[in-house]
Amino acid sequence: MFRYLPWLATVLLLALCLVFWRQHSWLIYLAVALIPLALTGLYDVLQRRHSLWRNFPLFARIRWVAEELRPFLRAYIVESETEGRPFNHEERTLVYRRAKDVSSVEPFGSHLDIDKPPYEWLAHSIAAKHPEEANPRVLVGAPETSQPYSASVFNISAMSFGSLGAHAIEALSQGASLGGFYHDTGEGGVSRYHRQGGGDLVWELGSGYFGCRAADGSFDAAKFADTASDPQIKMIEVKLSQGAKPGHGGVLPGEKVTHEIAEARGIAVGQTCVSPPAHSSFSTPIEMLEFVERLRELSGGKPVGIKFAVGNRWETLAICKAMLETGLRVDFMVVDGGEGGTGAAPAEFLDHVGAPLRQALVLARNALVGTGLKGDVRLACSGKQISAFSLASSMALGADWVNTARGFMFSLGCIQSLNCHNNTCPTGIATSDKARQRGLVVADKAIRVRNYQRNTVKALMEVVGAAGCEHPCELTPRHVMHRVTEDIAYTAERAYQLVRAGQLLNAPDETQLAQEWRMAQANSFLPVS
Repeated sequence: MFRYLPWLATVLLLALCLVFWRQHSWLIYLAVALIPLALTGLYDVLQRRHSLWRNFPLFARIRWVAEELRPFLRAYIVESETEGRPFNHEERTLVYRRAKDVSSVEPFGSHLDIDKPPYEWLAHSIAAKHPEEANPRVLVGAPETSQPYSASVFNISAMSFGSLGAHAIEALSQGASLGGFYHDTGEGGVSRYHRQGGGDLVWELGSGYFGCRAADGSFDAAKFADTASDPQIKMIEVKLSQGAKPGHGGVLPGEKVTHEIAEARGIAVGQTCVSPPAHSSFSTPIEMLEFVERLRELSGGKPVGIKFAVGNRWETLAICKAMLETGLRVDFMVVDGGEGGTGAAPAEFLDHVGAPLRQALVLARNALVGTGLKGDVRLACSGKQISAFSLASSMALGADWVNTARGFMFSLGCIQSLNCHNNTCPTGIATSDKARQRGLVVADKAIRVRNYQRNTVKALMEVVGAAGCEHPCELTPRHVMHRVTEDIAYTAERAYQLVRAGQLLNAPDETQLAQEWRMAQANSFLPVS
């Protein structure tokens, strides 16, 4: 009987209110408040879907409320500065402060346990410098392409319209325009909100070919050429896979395909849309390079690159072998870490599929450097990088620039409520709900996006100067120290077993990639048997 006590007490109290309200008029207000609770308890007893509600009417609702509030209570009350996941309070606060253009200095020393691995630090120089360059750039596509692009060293990673709401997309694009950096469209096509923002765009082309999709789901060259001619689109990025769910693909249910999403993706309103796990336009490394070359021609000579999460190591090496064999090149590679993901993905993929960013970046760097291709192919990376040190350490390991998605979501006001996938984002960022989007004021958030990027690049240049360098491209693996054990630390060059220039061509057996190098072949992603 105890199980029913809260509900029965509510019903009894309601009955007393209804009996005595004439003597005490204020009881009618209490009765009005109790009626919904009494009816909720009655519903709990009669419904058949939730056993807890049925066995503990009304009382079991406390668990549901606690589950809903758990992320907020944990983030703001329980966790320390450095305990939170995926991003801790200290990391989020850093972005918030830089987005608001206020000081991000901290008192009283580091909160990190610097004596335990994994921990990395910058090897600074006694001969530190004060770089004059405030906005370092990287030229992509020169000299082969007719429309090379000068990219910032810090840009907005791929986030599709649909995964983010219209106001968020427009604010990001507008912030990119104010700050002079690029905004990756994500694989959902180039929406009107990407264009309204006015920023430089990198058009991500996934296996669904949204924006250049034929009726049967294949690639439509004419549609691609028409969209790619937009001067706002500076580069094309062929998405082979993404860190959150590599090799998974996706399905967009028809009920979510609104008029605006259909317009951006080039599909019919209400039509269920499938993104296959792999591209239909190519199936081998050489075919992929030929497809890239075709896109470059169709776009009028704009840089075309690839984005991928590292899985089988020989596949990355196979792409390099294909470039050596054919003479064809991708203009850039973007390596996405397995810890990435702004929307939603199956738990197994989030936690256990795809190489973490650092290992993925090192492999891509080793592949390009070891085959002598690093001078021809620019290398970028994305995945959980929001601070100047994370940018500097990635660039020391070979990245020419860095992208982040969740960092810029924090600059928009994201509170990490973990509601990106259910259309109930409280800040109006990751939702199509127009009422929730109303809270996100584009003009205000665009400035915060600009501020975050500018202040992070400013901090990056301070770190670069501390290392005795003038430009991020001067950073080397020797500038990053990696703690291996509590007592031992190596330079990143030794810790990650970096290969020398041309070593895969001249002495592959001296590298850790010797076996995968022998397995890789230009005409197939399958290993040599």
